[in-house]
Amino acid sequence: MYNSKIIGLGHFVPNNVITNKDLSMLMDTSDEWIRERTGIKKRYWAKKGDGNTTSSMGYEAAKKAIIDAGIHKEKIDFIVFATLSPDYYFPGPGVQIQEALGIDNIGALDVRNQCSGFVYALSVADQYIKTGMYKNILVIGSELQSKGIDISTRGRNVSVIFGDGAGAAILSREENLNRGILSSHLHSEGAHALELTAEAPGLGKRWVTDIISDNNPDDLTYRPYMNGKFVFKNAVRRFSEVILESLETHSLSISDIDMLITHQANLRISQFIQKKFNLKDDQVYNNIQNYGNTTAASIPIALSEACEKGKIKPGDYVVLAAFGSGFTWGSVIIKW
Repeated sequence: MYNSKIIGLGHFVPNNVITNKDLSMLMDTSDEWIRERTGIKKRYWAKKGDGNTTSSMGYEAAKKAIIDAGIHKEKIDFIVFATLSPDYYFPGPGVQIQEALGIDNIGALDVRNQCSGFVYALSVADQYIKTGMYKNILVIGSELQSKGIDISTRGRNVSVIFGDGAGAAILSREENLNRGILSSHLHSEGAHALELTAEAPGLGKRWVTDIISDNNPDDLTYRPYMNGKFVFKNAVRRFSEVILESLETHSLSISDIDMLITHQANLRISQFIQKKFNLKDDQVYNNIQNYGNTTAASIPIALSEACEKGKIKPGDYVVLAAFGSGFTWGSVIIKW
């Protein structure tokens, strides 16, 4: 039995910055309105023709993570790619990364757990390493969401939140069982699936051909829908539960947390959790202010940035926690 440890991190965003002021030119909103509700000041959106896709951004983040890890790409045994916005309905982007990196015939797995995607992907990779099946796994969270949201007053409650970007991590075998990823904790509650959803296209209801034939400009079924208040209420509850679950598994307390990184869904959610657990500012890392909600990419972008800034040190207890559509939620606890 082994543990896995993160030996390399990297992140990438498009170079097109979209400020709240920019959005106020496209819809009835304002910088004050957006900051008050989400804490977001700006986000990055891909521009048409700039070459950015979900897989290409994941590739750029992966290259940085490989360099940071100090290993040759041929040492990677497996790829796990988390996203809700793949380049194609199928195949998934994992195989696109395998091709882009030129790693011969390794396996590639796609994870579709939306905001919880990176935590789920990390858990899958960790289990493969723990059992001895693989030694080095590339885990990616990447999203290009700006092309699928309603950038108008009608869709502003959702569209002001989301950003594009990617983060990646290299997990490697660790024989010291007291270091690396100690455990992961995953949950779901499908009863609330429709509270945060994008309904169509779907084989069970309406397909692309139906949307095209209807040609209805008021059809919102293929746009993301979020019951914001309900999601907020459940998020703060589940974040609290799963963070405590990870700590209690290892007989640790809140005071043992050196760094908490939650999915960057809304700054108010993160601040609520920080206040509830009485954590100091240097125990929590938030960057939603500058990136928006990048869904499966939010945790790896924040983790990569926090490490870049020297906010995580060897020996630190790091807790990652996510909550999102499904509902799904989970946590990962790491001894850095």
